[in-house]
Amino acid sequence: MKLAASRRVAGLAVISAVALTLAACGGSEADENGGGSEATEEGAALSGTLPGAGASSQENAVNSWLAGFTEQHPDVQASYDPVGSGTGREQFISGATLWGGTDAAFDEEELAQGAERCYGGEVVELPLYISPIAVAYNLPGLGVENLNLQPETLAGIFNGDITTWNDPAIAEANPDVELPDTDIVPVNRSDDSGTTENFTEYLAAAAGDAWPHEASETWPISGTQSGAQTSGVVSTLEAAEGTIAYLDASQVPDGFGTVAVGVGEEFVPFSPEAAAAVVDASPAAEDATDLRLTIDLARDTEESGTYPIVLVSYTMACSVYESEQDAENVKALLSYIASEEGQERAADPSVAGSAPISDDLRTEVEAAIEQISVA
Repeated sequence: MKLAASRRVAGLAVISAVALTLAACGGSEADENGGGSEATEEGAALSGTLPGAGASSQENAVNSWLAGFTEQHPDVQASYDPVGSGTGREQFISGATLWGGTDAAFDEEELAQGAERCYGGEVVELPLYISPIAVAYNLPGLGVENLNLQPETLAGIFNGDITTWNDPAIAEANPDVELPDTDIVPVNRSDDSGTTENFTEYLAAAAGDAWPHEASETWPISGTQSGAQTSGVVSTLEAAEGTIAYLDASQVPDGFGTVAVGVGEEFVPFSPEAAAAVVDASPAAEDATDLRLTIDLARDTEESGTYPIVLVSYTMACSVYESEQDAENVKALLSYIASEEGQERAADPSVAGSAPISDDLRTEVEAAIEQISVA
């Protein structure tokens, strides 16, 4: 991944020094709720509450991370409400949560609001969940695991221009498949969603005039079949034959087919490796900093072996917290998520099948985490 060189200035010596610091916590919001810290020889024993909320796409991964984190820090009551990216950012900005997940980077207005919420600090955005967005369809008995679809064909389907499964555009890319004369029923998210923003961003970049809409967290077409959060999309997808939907690959129902998308001269099915490949081929976003490690994904790439409908879900936090307890708890959780153990837990196919971050990115993430401090 071609991330900004300025991010690499933080040294690992600082990380080691801070990790060994004794941080007895007093007077925090968690203390008022009955939490407290008990110093040990190894450092500060963590305790208190650690509420989070956000993207439903990474729910399975977050659940596995919280399980591993709780094994290490049983006195911290960490939680995550998968309310969706948009609502998750709203709750974080309002101060209702201490951390969260978002499938879309903060915009300029949200960053300004975040600075106020973060006691004069900044919003921290760390790309800790990398996963393909699958396009799944409900066509029992089709006899193939993947249907080949060009970007323009996908755009035509979700824009309502291609309405039956045996349409010539689909048949041309799948000459050996007997396609049914079944109506296509596109399914989208009904709530504001980073998954929707990532999917529409791909269509806008790769499908040309076939997708006449801008990228948006809100689905741009009215009167469609939809579902709230990822669970609602899955329920709608399962409800009738002929449906097709975009959703995090980890939550595709068993037995459903998925799309291999046209990339250059080939069709590429989703996989963690293909998702990681497109992230590695993508530059840092123009406004990325050493605290906001945001990425400008190469949606229209033609590089072999890449799957461009990928979701990079950011873990959001503050660079400054009101209490030492909150700051230390957040740092510990983010450090666990970024660790090799944490990333491998989410990469387990039975959990989320995500792509683990690279060692170089982990170094940058750790440097950002160590900048989290107390007001």
